[in-house]
Amino acid sequence: MIGFKKDTIIRVLLADDHSIVRAGIRQFLEQNDDIQVVAEASNGQEACDLIMQYQPDVAILDIQMPKMTGIEVTRWLRSRQITIGILILTAYDDEPYVQAVLKAGANGYVLKTADPTEMAQNVRDVFHGKTVLDAILAQKLISKLTSKEEDFPIEPLSERELQILGLTARGLTNKAIGVQLSISDRTVQNHLSNIFNKLQAESRTEAVMRAVSLGLISARLDEVS
Repeated sequence: MIGFKKDTIIRVLLADDHSIVRAGIRQFLEQNDDIQVVAEASNGQEACDLIMQYQPDVAILDIQMPKMTGIEVTRWLRSRQITIGILILTAYDDEPYVQAVLKAGANGYVLKTADPTEMAQNVRDVFHGKTVLDAILAQKLISKLTSKEEDFPIEPLSERELQILGLTARGLTNKAIGVQLSISDRTVQNHLSNIFNKLQAESRTEAVMRAVSLGLISARLDEVS
């Protein structure tokens, strides 16, 4: 989570191969005093280069771009442990795309039909460390996970693991969780690794949603996302 101040300006990079789409997103994002678009990219490789150059707080990436897709850019950034919020913007609402995006390490998956006001809030949420999912997509994902419950044996989570999973669902970073529970970042990461293994999850969001579907934790969709 990036430290928040009242007058904080969220610096955003836009990446989409259609200039008219970038122009539209930029226009309604910059109507908000706390959001500034610092760079635009027309392909995935350019997005990587500009992110390294400008070091924005949030990157909004189209899922389908020349040279590198939004998912490939996400994997590239996460493999280098670059601290940045990643919001995938797409016209695709198919569950496999959602799964691929979450497994790659993106913080959000939002449809291009999203309301401009909603989009600005999504940027703020990602900036503050939350995971954002379109409400319909989130429900689809939870429904699919729920349908597999009978064939999904899990090893019970410890009380500490449930605590950490609950705080993860609220969007807290490892550092923030460690502070709240008086444990180290490394200990939090070790617990999360155990949680992922027990729930057969490959991302924080997938673990949280699987836990919700199994009734291990309780969370509203907007708290999970």
